[in-house]
Amino acid sequence: MIQRVQIEYCTQCRWLPRAAWLAQELLTTFETELTELSLKPGTGGVFVVRVNDEVVWDRREQGFPEPTAVKRAVRDRVAPGKSLGHSDRAAE
Repeated sequence: MIQRVQIEYCTQCRWLPRAAWLAQELLTTFETELTELSLKPGTGGVFVVRVNDEVVWDRREQGFPEPTAVKRAVRDRVAPGKSLGHSDRAAE
């Protein structure tokens, strides 16, 4: 099954480094589960993470994401049984 993650970030705000870092975190955590991860340039303060076109994080509603929160949101959609190790324990 194809599992796509897209991180849309604001070029005006210079959020590419933040988006690229989050992409690296997700690719490292889900190296066998994800089939594609893309960075999509946007404007207007956008920072949105989508899994298979479903918004799982929107900066406008939820603020900037902590990586563990995004990892949990992605995991819940692409690998529900996967343990995130210390990231899971931090949520308890």
